[in-house]
Amino acid sequence: MKRYSAFAIAREALRNHTGWERAWASPEPKPRYDAIIVGAGGHGLATAYYLGKNHGIRNVAILEKGWLGGGNTGRNTTIIRSNYLQDPSAAIYEKARSLYETLSQELNYNIMFSPRGVMMLAQTEHEVRGYLRTAQANALQGVSTEFIPPKRVKELCPIIRLDGPRYPVLGALWQARAGTARHDAVAWGYARACSDMGMHVIQNCEVTGIRREGGRVVGVDTSRGPIDCDKLGIVVAGHSGRLAEMAGFRLPIESVALQALVSEPIKPVMDVVVMANTVHGYMSQSDKGEMVIGGGADGYNNYTQRGSFHHVEETVRALIETFPMLSRLKMLRWWGGIVDMTGDRSPIISKTPVEGVFINCGWGTGGFKAIPGSGWAMAELMARGEPGPLAAEFSLGRFREGRFIDESVAAGVAH
Repeated sequence: MKRYSAFAIAREALRNHTGWERAWASPEPKPRYDAIIVGAGGHGLATAYYLGKNHGIRNVAILEKGWLGGGNTGRNTTIIRSNYLQDPSAAIYEKARSLYETLSQELNYNIMFSPRGVMMLAQTEHEVRGYLRTAQANALQGVSTEFIPPKRVKELCPIIRLDGPRYPVLGALWQARAGTARHDAVAWGYARACSDMGMHVIQNCEVTGIRREGGRVVGVDTSRGPIDCDKLGIVVAGHSGRLAEMAGFRLPIESVALQALVSEPIKPVMDVVVMANTVHGYMSQSDKGEMVIGGGADGYNNYTQRGSFHHVEETVRALIETFPMLSRLKMLRWWGGIVDMTGDRSPIISKTPVEGVFINCGWGTGGFKAIPGSGWAMAELMARGEPGPLAAEFSLGRFREGRFIDESVAAGVAH
């Protein structure tokens, strides 16, 4: 793989850009791999990358039923933060945030990481108490956050209205080293690095069945033929329940649509990310000038990638009260992603009842921010057969044993 650099751009400019290679190969599937990852989104590609980088397992296939990064990885609002309440959550999200900081250099691919800061507005007295508690927990966890007063909120985001009629701003939980990244670039960077290690990224290859012998996985059936493997990682977000059913077990998750939209592009008006969990609305401005707005999850199970109008209407109506300038903008695009939610709003990174099958799911509305940490933990689990410190608390067994990791407030999920 040729390295990208300023010198490479200059060289290719002199020869009419005829020397660029494909970012990743498009091979035919082999009959057998040491490990198969189902799902070529950010989490699946990160798992494969760290399998190769950290554990030397490179005979790996990443199977994607559609196109690379075409699921939730390309359908989110790109927020990266680690100010979670519970210790296991803070540990894995902070690992992810720290890896994001140097990921462009590590992958030799610009993921456009922007540590612009994330503030989570406290718009009720209950939220003030909750965020003060989270700030204290983060201090003990070594995660740098602080609770800031309304005056500081206004300094950081001048377009905000502090005295909204329904949702006044009473302060905010502020993480200065949080931010955003380019979602599809994260997937492309990992895919390029995986391909360079000899792994096979296979698109348009849908898994239609999982084959077992004596309680152990032996391979998968796909739309491009059967493929054998020793280990299987299921990393398919909202479709996790369907893949688990193929393997012969059930998951304690539900799948719903989570929606977002962008406005027409305008000149820069805000350089931070603002989250308003009272209405489950969050907003940032993209490098193209669009106002990126996230809405709430649908209140019913579904597999649509469109979402429902009433949630968008509710979110935008509330955000206009806090950011009046939004009322003059036109919506450019509106879409949905399929997210899988657990009862405690924390993920599952675990062995399963089928030997050799491992599951990574349940990230709900917070999957993008966790990609590097999730891949790191999942790769360790698959390579060693036992979870490392990052994944230990996120096993399936916690639901049977009542060891819940309640993040319904820190995750900003109202459903």
